Amino acid sequence: EGFATGRIHIGEIEIAQVTELEKVWSCTLLRRKNHGVTVYKPIRIPDGFYCLGYYCQPNDEPLRASLLVARNLGSSKEEKSFTTVLGIGNHYTAPKSPALQKPLNYILIWRTDGGNGSNYSASGYFWLPCPPDGYKAMGCVVTNNPDKPSIEEVRCVRADLTESCETCSLMLELSSFQVWNVRPFKRGMWEKSVPVGTFFCTALCNSEAELGISCLKNVNLCLHAMPNLNQIHALVRNYGPTVFFHPDEIYLPSAVSWFFENGALLYRRGYAIGETVDSNGSNLPCGGSNDGEYWIDLPCDDRRHYVKLGNIENAELYVHVKPALGGTFTDIAMWVFCPFNGPATLKVGLKSIPLGKIGQHVGDWEHFTLRINNFTGELWGIYYSQHSSGEWVAAYDLEYIEGNKAVVYSSRNGHASFPRPGIYLQGSSTLGIGIRNDAARSDLYVDSSVKYKIVAAEYLGDGSMEEPCWVNYMREWGPKVTYNSRVELEKIIGLLPVTI
Repeated sequence: EGFATGRIHIGEIEIAQVTELEKVWSCTLLRRKNHGVTVYKPIRIPDGFYCLGYYCQPNDEPLRASLLVARNLGSSKEEKSFTTVLGIGNHYTAPKSPALQKPLNYILIWRTDGGNGSNYSASGYFWLPCPPDGYKAMGCVVTNNPDKPSIEEVRCVRADLTESCETCSLMLELSSFQVWNVRPFKRGMWEKSVPVGTFFCTALCNSEAELGISCLKNVNLCLHAMPNLNQIHALVRNYGPTVFFHPDEIYLPSAVSWFFENGALLYRRGYAIGETVDSNGSNLPCGGSNDGEYWIDLPCDDRRHYVKLGNIENAELYVHVKPALGGTFTDIAMWVFCPFNGPATLKVGLKSIPLGKIGQHVGDWEHFTLRINNFTGELWGIYYSQHSSGEWVAAYDLEYIEGNKAVVYSSRNGHASFPRPGIYLQGSSTLGIGIRNDAARSDLYVDSSVKYKIVAAEYLGDGSMEEPCWVNYMREWGPKVTYNSRVELEKIIGLLPVTI
């Protein structure tokens, strides 16, 4: 098992993360919103490992590099295939080329003079390695003089061990030059793309231009750097955030089993009477798709209002663990279940307008995700899901309540997740119009480092854990909400100020 050992095997290559860097060049733009960038080169690279490219980040962020270096492991055995040719002899396929190779040359992408009186710390020369045929460059090299870098400075990677990447955020924009952060083009739980931590730069001022650099591909199917079940428990206990609900929140979370035990009903299209759901959800239809055939609803007796309010005392977070970025990171998605989602509030300037029934629905699932660095086992950041969008917040920028445990603020009625208390607007902040999300600390909270249940970790294999039956229920957790939209709209219009 390779979790948090500092190195990860991804097939014919072993990679390590370098965090000790040396400043090479910087650009400072004090009068702009973008304050410029700094380029770094890795130092103290482990023996046998090679740099794949340099690192760059904005100046207004603490230095936090995840720059990879690599060494060639080679194939464990020569690849051979034997075929009969006219019934005589065998055909032999030669071993593959090395996974890593030196570049043949470099192409100068952009240059600038630096020194006293300029925005640049020194002269800067940005170079793109020219890989041999069948190889890909992983990143750029930056120098302070016009001499080409040594071909020993970096290594290129055999093409079949790479994946495509794309630009994702513009870090520096000058009249004739741009620097972009990059990420794998293919992302997802089972994708194999591994970002190197390098950057893309161009003098064409076109993010759609061919990047000329790639990311790595993890061809090691066992994902050996992912945490085992015991390590997952240790991670959740160490990093599990405390989820605070608004002091005026009335629609609180509960355990799913409590929701079922207190009268939740399963309905099927064409049938007027619902079926009581077992406490473990064993009678829920599993698999299939969300075809509208089934849905869950609140009890139809006097328990309906009681169940709506939830039960925070037995609430727990439901944990789904999955590989990220080719198995070099672990995503721990933590799901909160609330039996009911309350009505929305419209904010227009300084005026807040309740939207009546709009926004109400049964069965509200919300989540946030911890991203863990598989090289070190450290918390890298948290994704806060907010209705139809969300935001990543780096570990250094989180609010912590105790040790390594961050804080999640759940918004009033809607239960969206936010990193800090405040009033968040889902809409136009410029116009001051949108759905209001209020987040604040209170005595209503759930400590996810204690109150949690791991419900899925597919990479561990079948039988590694007992999943609750309801995990495989693919239909709606609440009925389709219908109301007289004209009546509701007229109520809202009547409350709007004359001028906006």
